[in-house]
Amino acid sequence: MSEKMKPYRILVINPGSTSTKVSVFEDETELFEKSIFHDAPELLRFPRVNDQLQFRYGVVRDVLREEGIDIREIDAFAGRGGSAHSQPGGVTVIDQRLYDDTEKSVGGVDHPAKLGVMMAWHLSKEFGKPAYTLNPTNVDEFCDYARLTGIKGVYRVSHSHVLNQKAVAEYHARKSGLRYEDRNYIVAHIDGGVTVSAHDHGRMIDGNMGADGEGTFTPTRIGSIPVLSLLDYLETHSAADVRLMCSRAGGFISFFGTANSDTIHDMVERGDRKAVLIWNTMAYQVSKMIGEMAAVLSGKVDAILLTGGLMRFSDMSESIRNRCGWIAPVEVYPGEMEQQALALAALKVLRGETAARTYTGKPVWQGFEGIDV
Repeated sequence: MSEKMKPYRILVINPGSTSTKVSVFEDETELFEKSIFHDAPELLRFPRVNDQLQFRYGVVRDVLREEGIDIREIDAFAGRGGSAHSQPGGVTVIDQRLYDDTEKSVGGVDHPAKLGVMMAWHLSKEFGKPAYTLNPTNVDEFCDYARLTGIKGVYRVSHSHVLNQKAVAEYHARKSGLRYEDRNYIVAHIDGGVTVSAHDHGRMIDGNMGADGEGTFTPTRIGSIPVLSLLDYLETHSAADVRLMCSRAGGFISFFGTANSDTIHDMVERGDRKAVLIWNTMAYQVSKMIGEMAAVLSGKVDAILLTGGLMRFSDMSESIRNRCGWIAPVEVYPGEMEQQALALAALKVLRGETAARTYTGKPVWQGFEGIDV
């Protein structure tokens, strides 16, 4: 086989709040995918997300060893990202500037997704191969109305499961013989974290800031809390405690001491009253968020797309369908499409079919021009 015809091998690294997913692709074919679950006690021993880097890196290397993959034969590394300054959508080359801003979390949220960029960059430097990221959690396509809060100078920003939400929306549109850029969708990613976004003709114009304490509580997050109640809570707890609960120690962990949804759902099936109440409340709160995004789109919604790991539980998806099916047809895509999306984006760059952006180090949105708010 000539060098020109040799297939490209791409390593995909996707750290989430409760898992590390690792895949190797040979061109468009996925050779394997492994998802390693990390329960709360395992991750909470690391004070900061950056402290997880060597642990997660070890997980990736162990998976490759188990699968018999020689990392020297990898042609490119693709890592999920986030935590840098906000970026436009699309594929971006991982370089030192992006690594540094990701490590520092200059975008204001410290989420494990950032470790995908960080691990990919370390591997890129070690083995001399390119590294890319696609639609990180800090892609910003918000409309102006989505940005203001009731405090001058405090703004809402885009922190979401952009990678999977856009991949699912694009897949659903293609399956329907349509273009993502021509449709209006509400996409809900429901897993260790939950984000629900309004997609208006290919742009995510609004959505909850899941890792910042907004929206429903989740297996790992506290969700929205009434401000005065939170202030009361802070009288006996530290701000560091609350920050940790926003993305890593709230929700199911606060109620049960575990983020393992299988464990909680087993309790639900056995009729445990506490588990039933909490499980159903989460579905109720996701439904409320979908209603909010329907208002953002002025009721012009072509479909509601439910995705993420918790969609393996049919009672969760059916509860949401029963509450929201009047808005638009509800389609369920269990799991994620993130691994394939990352791999195909890198493959197109390797083939010269598209060009990767370079991270500028400047946020997409830098304020309302000429308005002091």
